[in-house]
Amino acid sequence: MRAIKKTDLAERRGTATEAKAALLQAYRAAQKASPEREARQQERIWVAEAREARQTARQQAKLEEQARLDAEAREREAALAKAATAEADARERAENQRITRVLDDEAMRKAMRDQRYAARKTRRG
Repeated sequence: MRAIKKTDLAERRGTATEAKAALLQAYRAAQKASPEREARQQERIWVAEAREARQTARQQAKLEEQARLDAEAREREAALAKAATAEADARERAENQRITRVLDDEAMRKAMRDQRYAARKTRRG
């Protein structure tokens, strides 16, 4: 078995503080000693900038696509409205022509009736 050391609180705190300081010093030394660290950091920055540029381009493309779709929708609505107006005008013209034909037919029948009446009057009269 392992022998248990009898250490008091102050010793344990001191040892823990020394261990933390040693870890921090080793971390800082590793950061400074790494010659590739700056290159990796710069590469990360470039990758982040490229990612942001791609995201901005995607958003711009999405906005342009939405604007194009909106413009197409407006054009379709305008074409539908124009077609509906043209159809309504054509229906109105057809209705007016039908009314005109009916009135002309009615006038012709009346004229023929008046002519028959006049012919009958002249025979009798």
